[in-house]
Amino acid sequence: CSAFLLFISIMTMFMSGVVAIFEYDLKKIIALSTLSQLGMMMFSISLGLFELAFFHLLTHALFKALLFLCAGILIHGAGNTQDIRSFGGLSLNFPLVTVCMNLANLSLCGVPFLAGFYSKDLIVELACQYSWGIFILLMMFICLMLTVLYSVRLTYLSFVGLYGGG
Repeated sequence: CSAFLLFISIMTMFMSGVVAIFEYDLKKIIALSTLSQLGMMMFSISLGLFELAFFHLLTHALFKALLFLCAGILIHGAGNTQDIRSFGGLSLNFPLVTVCMNLANLSLCGVPFLAGFYSKDLIVELACQYSWGIFILLMMFICLMLTVLYSVRLTYLSFVGLYGGG
């Protein structure tokens, strides 16, 4: 049963990460990110780390709420559009939102000393101690890299890129 849950959780993390990379709808990217993190929680549960999965749920809820609040401000400020291709350069118009959203994205990526680091890093550390095989570990690290990739992409297209997707 735990091997089946392990496989399903890894595939959930992988597929939601890949889809988030090719998505342009701001709310869908954040929702797919949540799905990926739910896969991480199920991965933790499949390893028998129930308390750690709950801790990741709590920390994830905090910075994900901040991400959705920032997304709402950006959508309202960009003329009620959710397409991140039409954002571009919003850091000049929304400096505080830029800082908050970047902190939430960095926490999502597991940057040290932010909330997401303490739960995600512990899950990764303990997963490396289990002997499920190199495929599971490789997939876990690929999924973690996908999280960083779609977070950086979201930040770039929203705050750094040129207005109108150019």
